[in-house]
Amino acid sequence: MQAVRALVVDDHPVFRRGLRSLLADEPWVTGVGEADTVAGAVERAIDDQPGVVAMDVRLPDGDGIDATARILERRPQTAVLLLTMIGDEDIVRRGLAAGARGYLLKDTDPDAVVDALRTVGQGGLVLGPRVPTSCLTTPVAAGPPAPFDRLTARERQLAEQLAGGRTNGQIARVLGVSEKTVRNAVSAVLAKLAVPDRLAVALLARDVGLVLPRQDQHR
Repeated sequence: MQAVRALVVDDHPVFRRGLRSLLADEPWVTGVGEADTVAGAVERAIDDQPGVVAMDVRLPDGDGIDATARILERRPQTAVLLLTMIGDEDIVRRGLAAGARGYLLKDTDPDAVVDALRTVGQGGLVLGPRVPTSCLTTPVAAGPPAPFDRLTARERQLAEQLAGGRTNGQIARVLGVSEKTVRNAVSAVLAKLAVPDRLAVALLARDVGLVLPRQDQHR
């Protein structure tokens, strides 16, 4: 395959740097970038233009599947391989619907992960041994649940932070923007969701089963 840059997205530095080290030794990899958040992943993907991305599903500021969709919106030629701890069919379906080219569990042999990244980079599809093949044929519901489907990807990320109980200051640090920007965006999100306040966002997210970033993941 043509040599490409790679991007490793994971909030655990040992895993992230270990995979980066393995990829750096591969002749088909010209360079390896790192990111540990959704926002960082999208930014690095735009700046570095990687050919392949190893994407953790659970990130401190949101969902790696959302990050996948945002990256592919900007760079549809990038191949994304999802990595996670749990072989959940719904995650696989959502990931494939977002455009990911594969899915592996994190306890997969590291050399197999590297091989999988090369495979997806060549246009192939990779499913781990414990991932059901029914995920390839079962229809999926595209996009987030209503009414969160009214929001842009960035607004949905903000809504998830609101629903998780974060303050404007915390959200600003996670998203890498100013508190003033957050305040303005909050007003827009509340209007689109037709709710009066942050508590209502949290209740609405719970009712529709929206997956929220865990509080203990914020450092």
